Amino acid sequence: MSFEWKEIEEKWRREWEKARIFEADPDPKREKCFVTFPYPYMNGPLHLGHGFTATRVDVYARYKRMRGFNTLFPWAWHWTGEPIVGAALRVKSGDKEIIRALKEIDGVPEEELKKFVDPVYMARYYTSEGKEAVKKIGFSIDWRREFHTTSLEPTYSRFIEWQYETLRKKGYVVKGTHPVVWCPHCKSPTGDHDRLEGEGVSAEEYTLLKFQFDDAYLPAATFRPETIYGVTNMFLNPDATYVEAMVDGEKWIISKEAALKLSEQLKRVKVLREFKGSELIGKYFVDPISKRKLPILPGWFVDPESATGVVYSVPAHAPADWIAIKDLVNKPDVLRRFGIDPEVVKSIKPISLIEVDGYGEYPAVEIVEKMGIKDQFDPRVDEATSIIYRKEFHTGILKPITGKYAGKRVQDVKSELIEDFKEAGIADSMYDLPEKVVCRCTTRCIVKVLSDQWFLRYSDPDWKQLAHEAIDRAKIYPEAARAYFHDKIDWLHDWACARRTGLGTPLPWSPGWIVETLSDSTIYMAFYTIVKHIRKHDIRAEQLTNEVFDYIFFGEGDPEKLAEASGIDAEVLEEMRREFTYWYPVDLRVSAKELVPNHLSFFIFQHTALFPRELWPRAIGVNGMLAIEGKKMSKSKGNFLTLSNAIDKFGADVTRLTLMLGAEDMDDPDWRVENARSIDSKLRGLYRFINEIIGLRGDSEEKSIDRWLMSAIQGRIRVVTEAIENLKTRTAAEVALFEVWNDIRWYLRRAESPNPKTLKEAVEIWIRLLAPFTPYLCEELWHLLKKGEFVSTAEWPSYDESKIDVKAEESENMIRDLMADTGSIIEVTKMTPKKICYYVASGWKWKAYLEMMRKSLSAKVEMGAIMRELMKAPDLRKEAKRVSAYVGKTLQEINTMSVDQKKRRLEAGELNEKALLNEAKRFLEREFKAEILIYSEDDPQRYDPKKRASLAKPYRPAIYIE
Repeated sequence: MSFEWKEIEEKWRREWEKARIFEADPDPKREKCFVTFPYPYMNGPLHLGHGFTATRVDVYARYKRMRGFNTLFPWAWHWTGEPIVGAALRVKSGDKEIIRALKEIDGVPEEELKKFVDPVYMARYYTSEGKEAVKKIGFSIDWRREFHTTSLEPTYSRFIEWQYETLRKKGYVVKGTHPVVWCPHCKSPTGDHDRLEGEGVSAEEYTLLKFQFDDAYLPAATFRPETIYGVTNMFLNPDATYVEAMVDGEKWIISKEAALKLSEQLKRVKVLREFKGSELIGKYFVDPISKRKLPILPGWFVDPESATGVVYSVPAHAPADWIAIKDLVNKPDVLRRFGIDPEVVKSIKPISLIEVDGYGEYPAVEIVEKMGIKDQFDPRVDEATSIIYRKEFHTGILKPITGKYAGKRVQDVKSELIEDFKEAGIADSMYDLPEKVVCRCTTRCIVKVLSDQWFLRYSDPDWKQLAHEAIDRAKIYPEAARAYFHDKIDWLHDWACARRTGLGTPLPWSPGWIVETLSDSTIYMAFYTIVKHIRKHDIRAEQLTNEVFDYIFFGEGDPEKLAEASGIDAEVLEEMRREFTYWYPVDLRVSAKELVPNHLSFFIFQHTALFPRELWPRAIGVNGMLAIEGKKMSKSKGNFLTLSNAIDKFGADVTRLTLMLGAEDMDDPDWRVENARSIDSKLRGLYRFINEIIGLRGDSEEKSIDRWLMSAIQGRIRVVTEAIENLKTRTAAEVALFEVWNDIRWYLRRAESPNPKTLKEAVEIWIRLLAPFTPYLCEELWHLLKKGEFVSTAEWPSYDESKIDVKAEESENMIRDLMADTGSIIEVTKMTPKKICYYVASGWKWKAYLEMMRKSLSAKVEMGAIMRELMKAPDLRKEAKRVSAYVGKTLQEINTMSVDQKKRRLEAGELNEKALLNEAKRFLEREFKAEILIYSEDDPQRYDPKKRASLAKPYRPAIYIE
């Protein structure tokens, strides 16, 4: 029985669209659920990473819809910022790398590629392709609410203008002087999502320690200014270009790149001359603290792009410095080439200035030896540096060599020391990027200090406190992400909210600036609630005044007066207000963990700034980053798969389920083709399997095994329901597919004549449990069951406690365990059994077993105490010797059993094991192809040549095989 995925998918997508089952309107009689996925950037096609996160949202939305919630899952497209413009510029310039990727990975036809020089055309192309992919994968979207960002969607742009004018009025947007990541080409701040490389990297402030060299200074950048007390030499890159420059009236020697950076940081910089670093190698500088003359040595590891390109050396506390000196000692010819006597380098001794637990005088020397680091190119140098830095900063105590700072912890004295050094004229500061950042236009970014830029005041302690409160009030999935949010909220600084280039909404009060990518994507969920009314009533952007938005979102103003001023009917205004207040707040937003430091935190900040507490987000889900075949997804490296291509190759349901089985919480999923093929095979098998079950006819008397199946499935309903509620999507998918399948397989294997009624009821539950994960297949199977409604809107299976039969479940577990024990004996003995005898435990053993179980619920059971209790029963007293031997063998098993398992067995009570095994006798004979004989332990007529019967225990019948 074969079928084509595409045929089923197209059929049910048409039916869904025709019935408009995913369009959600306010219904005061129903509880609502409003879920969102961050709108994707349209500088490329949707990829499997988008698919992973958005499928998690859709699983939750579909589940809630089946639970009876009025569920809204809208979708939009992000066109803002530099990503699209940058890509278009690269196409225009003939960039071979991006043109190859667009053709080979994105599948852009040659005739379309020519038009990609227009960023708006590119955005429209990818939006069209993206919408088709979202429809193909079966996301349950209300498309009436679709929009895209930027001034090309004037009503949305007006919404952003209102948002920023309101934030400014409330004091959250201010003009100030701050360092920003800056693109010299675009002449704009470059936010995380405007970058080709370096997402998450921010400006860091370095202390510049000024070392005298003739009539100039060599300013060396550091995060550890206290280490100046241990300086032994300096490193410059002989091949790099340095400059002499006047910086704020002082002559500095710095890299050519540093001169440009400093000129962008409100410093007056005039370059006097350029020269190679080799010119200074072998010369001496003066340490401003001790006034010692110290040598300048060659260091090819010094990066002229990093800070000032000047590095001072502290070999006692910096592993890289110690390794570099050791390397030079072993290269005397290199030193002589620069006119340096090798003895000068040999004579350099580390100077200890910090006492740190676990290390001696020279921590850097010790860790290099301990880790076996061979040279400065060993990748573990960075790890060693990080270990020493953290240890010294947090626990290190400064030694007497540091003068008045001696006896203090490094972290406590750092700020004081910097201020003292600046007052003494031996320190300054600059900003730089700790890692390379590249703008979407392909220009390497720098740090610029802006004095006339608009910033969001994320550093404001009061605003941070509101954001912390919002995180504390919300459900966070997984719970471990809550601390991550709090950490990033504390870490956030003021954020440049506007840039000069790219697509976007103009900053309303500052012509020439547009609201940047991460700043116009924070509260747009509110726009979803009203955009259908804007379209339905053909409302123009100029009608959406600030006062209109204040009424819709804040309830301020009189709709009659607003109608007169704006030209929008009062009834329409009231309708929009009702729609917003019905859907808000957002019930769940899900995104990847890399967006916690920016987008998701900004989402929280701005909701707290603009809305009352009752409209703050209720829940946020955070997930991992998708890899492909074990490697990070990368378009430039060809390790990339578009969502559309995955669906075309494997089908929507296979793609969805493979993604959902990949990971949950913040673990990183790994897409592997072999997994997708395996899921394809399993779903095709599922289709055949359920078709066979549907074909069964007739009815039969309900037996223990029927009660077992329905009881087991109730447990599956509970686990799947709880898992989806907590966004444990992998757990839910695993249980819904594999565990239920195993239950039904076992039932078919066990039952003498499977009951069609039981199977049909089980299958109806199974299809509904799988529907959020594989909606197309489940619609088809639901239709085959002759159900008139869509499975997408069918009622979610309810956990029915009345169908829980613990006795039936424990009975079946006993039979399974007995089969496993029997199989183990056969495997070990290598025999082919002709006869298998089972001996079930005596009634007195059951009585003792259950009493021990009861006592162990509250405390560990001791031999003496339980024997005294058991001996109170006359029938057990008669068997005192046997009871004592049995208790001794059973006590440890009971004491180590889980409380849940004890409660289940107590609820099940004594099993009639003989009757159960007799009912299962023909099944056991089929399984083991042997005669099965069943006896009570004390049956005088039993066949027991090896005296096995006395070994019988409750739940563990004794076994004899011949």
